Amino acid sequence: MIKNYWIKGPRQKKTIVLLSILILGLLFFLRDDYQPALLFVRKFIFIILLCFAILYFGLRKFRQSASTGKRIGILIFLTVFFGIVYYVGWNMKFYDYMKTYNVFNDLNKIEIVELPLTQNERIQPLRNIFSMANESVGETKDVSLPHLVRVDGSNQWTMAIQPTEKYVWQGIKDNTEEVFSVSSTTPFPRFSSENRIPVTFSIGESLKFSRNTYNAVVQRLNPWMLFNYEPSDTYYMKNDKGAWVEVVSLIKWKGFFFPYPTFGGVMVIENGEHTFKDYLERITIGKGIYISPEEMKDYAYLTKQNTLAEKVSRLQAESLKFLAGFSDPLPWNMESAVKIPTAPKDQNAQPYVTDFDFSDTKTDAFSGLYHWFGLEPVGDERTSLSYSVFIPADGTDKLYFYNHAAKKQGYAGVSAMPLKVKESKKEYDWSSNTPVEFRPYIKNIAGRKRMFFLGTVSTISDDNPEQFDGSATPDLALVDSEYRDVVWINAKKPSTWNEEVYNQLNEAWRTSEGANVYFEKEKTVLEKNQSILDSIKLISKKEKSVKEIQRLQKQIDSIKINQ
Repeated sequence: MIKNYWIKGPRQKKTIVLLSILILGLLFFLRDDYQPALLFVRKFIFIILLCFAILYFGLRKFRQSASTGKRIGILIFLTVFFGIVYYVGWNMKFYDYMKTYNVFNDLNKIEIVELPLTQNERIQPLRNIFSMANESVGETKDVSLPHLVRVDGSNQWTMAIQPTEKYVWQGIKDNTEEVFSVSSTTPFPRFSSENRIPVTFSIGESLKFSRNTYNAVVQRLNPWMLFNYEPSDTYYMKNDKGAWVEVVSLIKWKGFFFPYPTFGGVMVIENGEHTFKDYLERITIGKGIYISPEEMKDYAYLTKQNTLAEKVSRLQAESLKFLAGFSDPLPWNMESAVKIPTAPKDQNAQPYVTDFDFSDTKTDAFSGLYHWFGLEPVGDERTSLSYSVFIPADGTDKLYFYNHAAKKQGYAGVSAMPLKVKESKKEYDWSSNTPVEFRPYIKNIAGRKRMFFLGTVSTISDDNPEQFDGSATPDLALVDSEYRDVVWINAKKPSTWNEEVYNQLNEAWRTSEGANVYFEKEKTVLEKNQSILDSIKLISKKEKSVKEIQRLQKQIDSIKINQ
């Protein structure tokens, strides 16, 4: 048809050339708009090709057949086939089943025989931080979702103060001009000037058109990456030069039969003002510096950091349900089938980014930030802890897991924690308050490693279930996952937590374990010196008493002699 139109004359040729240039221009400049369609084809390429092949040969056979009966039979076959594909693939989630199995086979799984210790415990849950940050900005500003990252050697909640999405004009003309960086280990998170970092990003999550983070990153991808990569979570951190940067985690889709997501590296966007040169770069080749997973080790600020997309880590943790074999998660097996517990009331779902110390576990795992999952049996009424999963937050190609079920430890899982906390404080108004985000707390206490869950009591708004009370001094509870006892601890004094736990549970531990290990608080230098001085004084006092007794004895002897 186009060829016939082309040979009609110069005007038609000119029209075809202009239309071709326009189409090519749209394909080039609107890559961010149609890229989701390319990803859809990439994710379901095997199913799409199979369906098109069956449809093509079915319709071809239909046209070649002269018999009405055969044609009806072909139509019935095609209807049944596509019905089965839909029912099995989507309704019964067979496609997700195969995708997760491919993730399991791709994983570098390492079973550990000893739990790592936790360190630098974060006091506030994510939703509390998010609520407090929103309380500290004006009408024309929004706060991006907080992420726990390492900044200047300490763990910080970082989030951008960006133009609000409620007013479109703000997102068109304004920049992201500030970043919150709040310590995660303090019970008093402050969102004032010293934690409000002035830094300008012309690319932002809430900005519009080519200045939007997603659009700018997609425009930066080459044609091959357009089919295989997608932007995910956005993090704010300092680079090796001390400058603030925007780090976008990338998801890479691998495989032909049932493609699956993996960590695809990061795209780093540097801070800077919006200029005309910047505009030309954005609309043509996008913004950002791509760093592959293999190259990330060359950047100190990206190692032991939190850059892994949670969408990827969740699927990796869930894939451990295949540890007993391909068919084990099926309904007639389920020997080791596990699930990620569902977080209620719009709370922050697993993974919980936690700082772990692996130094005494006899593994090559680094000490730093990990995505932690507490996997439980698939049944709704089963709330035991089956596996603890530790996925390096910097995307390192390893997954560490500890098998609680195989060791028959009988630990209670995350799902069991809220009711235990509520039962321990019946005087609370639990209709408006709820314990949230039970992250692991593992410490050496009374002669062995003990696993607790650290939960925070938050008040959730009745009108907006995503609005959490951001109290600066939250009520904290530690739940012993083995003994099921709840210890209410002082959020202002983390250094006393272990002693508070011991004071409440030591008799139960000694009764059950037959141990006689007591918690001894380490004395300060002043206390040690004071005890030495007291000993010297006591000795001096004793020596004086002895001398006085000897003097009196001599007087008595002298009197006896003179009688």
